Amino acid sequence: MICEFVWQDVVYRADLSHPVDLSIPLAADGQPNPSAWCVPPPSMTPVRGEGFVGSVIAGGSVNFRDIQFNPHGHGTHTECMGHITPVVHPVDPLFRNRPAFFPCAVITVQPQQLGGDWVVTPDALDAVAKLQWPPALVMRTLPNDPSKRTQDWSNTNPPYLTSDVTTQLANHGVQHLLIDLPSVDREVDGGRLEAHHAFWGVPDNPRPSCTITEMIYTPQNVSDGLWLLHLAVAPFVNDAAPSRPTLYPVSH
Repeated sequence: MICEFVWQDVVYRADLSHPVDLSIPLAADGQPNPSAWCVPPPSMTPVRGEGFVGSVIAGGSVNFRDIQFNPHGHGTHTECMGHITPVVHPVDPLFRNRPAFFPCAVITVQPQQLGGDWVVTPDALDAVAKLQWPPALVMRTLPNDPSKRTQDWSNTNPPYLTSDVTTQLANHGVQHLLIDLPSVDREVDGGRLEAHHAFWGVPDNPRPSCTITEMIYTPQNVSDGLWLLHLAVAPFVNDAAPSRPTLYPVSH
C-alpha cells in the first residue's frame, strides 16, 4: 500500500507494505530483555485466587496474567516533558486523536570520547541540514551491535548526548527524538538531566508536545536519509509508555 504526503512543498510516497519496526519487545520469564537503571526483570504472573488460575498450562481456562515492569527501564518507550516536571504530565494526550505519522530523518553517529565518556556532539547533526530538519529524528549510534536488543545498560556509563545537541534539535523544530540508548543524558549526572531539559525547554521555554523515545534498535539495513515514521504509543496516563516506532521507506 502506498500513501502520499507533502512535506516542504514536495510530494513523497511512502510504501506502507515494507515496515521497519524499531521497537524492542517487552519479555519476561527469563527471556532476554533490555534494561537500565538497575530495575529488576519484568514479570508476567498468572492471577490466582478462589479456585481460579490464570494459566491454561496450569489447568486454567485462560491465560490471565499480571504484568509488572518499568516503562523507563524496560525496552522501547516514549516519554514526554512530564518526565522532568513537578506535575507528571502524561504522554497519552500527545497521541490521542492526533496525527502519529511524521517525516523522519535517520542518521548514524559515532560518539566521541570526552574524558572517560562517549558522547554524541553537535558535529553529528551536520547531515540533518540536508533534509531540512524534519519533525522527527532517529539517531543510530555506533557500534550498532544487535546485542542492544538485550543489553543491560545498568552501571555501564553508556554513551549520551550533550545538551548542545538537544538544544540544536529544539532550535530547529525537531519534535520527536528517537535514540538507541537508555537515555539522552549521562547515567549518573547528579540529577541535572541537561539534555532532557534542553530538548524540552524546561523551565523557561517548555515544549509540551515533544517526545523522546529511548531504547530503540535501528537495523543495519536501514539507510540514513528521509523516512516516514509512525510513532505508536501505548495509552498510559504516565510520563512514559511503551511504544512501537515504525519506519516506512520513502520516495519522490
